[in-house]
Amino acid sequence: MISRSRLDRRQLVRWRTSIFTLFLLCGVTFASWASRLPAVKQNLAIDDFEVGILLFAMGAGSLIGVMSANVVVVRWGAKRGLSVTIVGIAIGLFLAALGVDALSSYPLTVIGLATLGLCFGATDVMMNVEAAEVEQAFERTLMPLFHAFFSLGTVAGAGIGVAMTAWGVGASWHLGTVAVVWLVITANALRSIPLQEQVSVDPDAASPGRRERLHAALEVWRDPRTYAIGAIILGMAFAEGSANDWLTIAVVDGHNESEATGAVFLTVFSVAMTVFRAVGGPLVDRIGRVWTLRALSVAAGVGLVVFILAPNLPVAVIGVALWGAGASLGFPLGMSAAADDPRKAAASVSAAATIGYVAFLCGPPVLGWVSHQIGILNTLWIIVGLIAMSGLASGAAKPIAGSKVGAGHH
Repeated sequence: MISRSRLDRRQLVRWRTSIFTLFLLCGVTFASWASRLPAVKQNLAIDDFEVGILLFAMGAGSLIGVMSANVVVVRWGAKRGLSVTIVGIAIGLFLAALGVDALSSYPLTVIGLATLGLCFGATDVMMNVEAAEVEQAFERTLMPLFHAFFSLGTVAGAGIGVAMTAWGVGASWHLGTVAVVWLVITANALRSIPLQEQVSVDPDAASPGRRERLHAALEVWRDPRTYAIGAIILGMAFAEGSANDWLTIAVVDGHNESEATGAVFLTVFSVAMTVFRAVGGPLVDRIGRVWTLRALSVAAGVGLVVFILAPNLPVAVIGVALWGAGASLGFPLGMSAAADDPRKAAASVSAAATIGYVAFLCGPPVLGWVSHQIGILNTLWIIVGLIAMSGLASGAAKPIAGSKVGAGHH
């Protein structure tokens, strides 16, 4: 086993490329499933409530996977954990593919999606832990770029889904093929990830038992910094999630525009977010993680206010672009900050991801209920407040002593 501290430049680049591949393929896989939801509903002859159960099965599985991933990393390491979860994702997606079309089995689809969500959530944490280690190895902020690859993957996956639908390809063939491609490419990428060496300060000391490892994994929840970073992620997760789920409705119902116009606005938001994730690393290395988060929280807040109050479409487009750009780096930089301390990176990233997943899962229904009472544009003022909270908490993302990224002035 090669020590990660002794990797040469070529091995480091291969490691980085393998993590880019994981982020990209996760985006493709997630969007591939989402793009076939209409076909799923039609093939299984289910109503919106039963579709909601499918989504809940996947979401609940994801949350369990996120919360348990830190224990897996502490016990076996991220690479060994990923070797299991990437297979689990393929199995889950393949079962779902069989259930939605070939066998038309609702229970099988639920089981497949629960498995997919469980392994997807755990993979999310472990690949972010690996991404944070790659950052430290290169001494450059790379986390936003990793997440940009996920965004690119979702665009590619959605585009492939549109093409498969247009060509009349069944959901089983489409999703089953994605499952096989996922497994082949990610298994190959996994070979370039170096094993994490187990370092012991005292060679005579006994290995920690299961209870001690569990205690160490849960100890992070007693650290105030965890909750402050969680506030950053929570605010920006709501800012991102609310756009994905409610922006088109806000354009149609709030600004009285067409559905096509709403789709254009969502595209503007997604492009702005992806572009800023792609170029955000050098900005962080120049002015630092904290000032980047503060500036972008202002941009997101101002952009959302402009969109809410916009008197015409051109102004609203500017607001949405600012909103997307401002919300782009909160989640990845929160992950990067959580992983500053390599001794508890897995537990901290797991905790941060748990907070983010709760926002993504609970945010849409909560906002939907509120908007039913006061209207969608008025509801978005809640997001403005959460963005402000995120900006005020940005100081918690200051790199800890010993961290090689996020301080700025590169």
